[in-house]
Amino acid sequence: MEYSLPASYLILIPLFLLILKQLIPKSLNLPPGPRPWPVLGNILQIGKKPHISMAKFAKIHGPLISVRLGTQLVVVASSPVSATEVLKTQDRLLSARSVPKVATHELSIIDQHSIVFSSDLSNHWKFLRAFCRTHLFSSKAVESQVALREKKVSEMIESLRSRKGDTVKISEFLFGTVLNTLGNLFFSKDLCDLDYEGNTSGIKDVIRKFVELGATPNISDFYPIFDALDIQGLRKQTKIYENQLINIWSDFVKEKKQAINRGSSSKIQDFLDVMIDSGFSDLKINMLLAELIAAGSDTTTSTVEWAMAELLRNKDAMDKLQAELISKIGANDIITESSISELPYLAACVKETLRIHPPTPFLIPRRAPETCRIMNYTIPKNSRLLVNVWAIGRDSKTWEDPLSFRPERFLDSNVDFRGQDFEFIPFGAGRRICPGLPFAGQIVHLILASLAHYFEWSLPNGEDPMQLNMEEKFGVTLQKEKPLLVVPI
Repeated sequence: MEYSLPASYLILIPLFLLILKQLIPKSLNLPPGPRPWPVLGNILQIGKKPHISMAKFAKIHGPLISVRLGTQLVVVASSPVSATEVLKTQDRLLSARSVPKVATHELSIIDQHSIVFSSDLSNHWKFLRAFCRTHLFSSKAVESQVALREKKVSEMIESLRSRKGDTVKISEFLFGTVLNTLGNLFFSKDLCDLDYEGNTSGIKDVIRKFVELGATPNISDFYPIFDALDIQGLRKQTKIYENQLINIWSDFVKEKKQAINRGSSSKIQDFLDVMIDSGFSDLKINMLLAELIAAGSDTTTSTVEWAMAELLRNKDAMDKLQAELISKIGANDIITESSISELPYLAACVKETLRIHPPTPFLIPRRAPETCRIMNYTIPKNSRLLVNVWAIGRDSKTWEDPLSFRPERFLDSNVDFRGQDFEFIPFGAGRRICPGLPFAGQIVHLILASLAHYFEWSLPNGEDPMQLNMEEKFGVTLQKEKPLLVVPI
């Protein structure tokens, strides 16, 4: 008589194997960390704000810790020393990426067309990186964009002047300004209308949802055996928003290509022209634009919004910034990028904002393509590596009174955010440093200087700025949980 195992029990076999695997003693000298639960690992201990929980683990276990998310081993660097090991000492090896399971394209396509998630430093990746640097982010390219950035920031100021005395959601104006700047760089067109408050919401929601889905905890990442099932539907949702994002510019691409085919457009005017002239396929154009627009618009918006919130809560800092602007520029003169270098307190305010509120709490995960050693610990092959930039910027061993907004700490300091000072790496470091850093640095300074120079600011209904909600909303970008509502005067 044959005995057959009930079909319902078959699904328990993988779970049993996972439990058995995690119970077997390990001889590897892994970085220390909280004790994992069988099957789940440390998932329940991490919670909804992992940058904070990981920072707490680091205080207990040390600057380099390891946690288990299901079957995935994750190593987290939370100090300048451990970050240096990952981003400098082992940079060549650890520049590999772990492609999230939410990705809507096969790995081979991602490796050929993605500047962010290419799994290694392939020739395709090097070409895309050099291509973007040459045409968008080199000193020469950034300098050629000055007039455009100044024009779009000026349009934002005029739009805010039409709303003086009214309560406005400042992120709408910031996001629209950055989006229109990118739109003109890429397509020679505005992508939204700043004169109508709320007009950016649709585009912003698409971009933010697309970015958020990439950061949503995914069962398939924790347990790869479930990848094909897409249990949470994240890949399906990502594809929907990816298509909506591409639809924003798909007509521009068609029009441009049709004009070229008719012979009526031969002059290269924008980044889209350059991509088409370089023989980029529609797939390569769409993937590169999606990454550049999603990354550039959201991070810049959140940085300036945090800066404004901190300056409202710290009146002395706002007064010093406005006094510097009047002293160096004049009460009625127009702010230009050429004057930004003469404003050290403005630069200090931007740096202090980036220290406390980095654009991304974790740098985009890296991967160990082979077993290696960091700080005398063994890092097994295919481990994921995170750098907790949020924790490094608030480390009391590095920063005096780290939770206070004190721009003065940067006035007599050579510490900068360009990837050489590992106590301050909001844009990353090494081979995978943010390629858009030169553009971001210019537009953040210009927008913040303009907002502080042309207006006085207050909160609605005479609210006390010290009571301003400063809670964070975790995601790929670190946003304010409650958007900043302000009154321009």
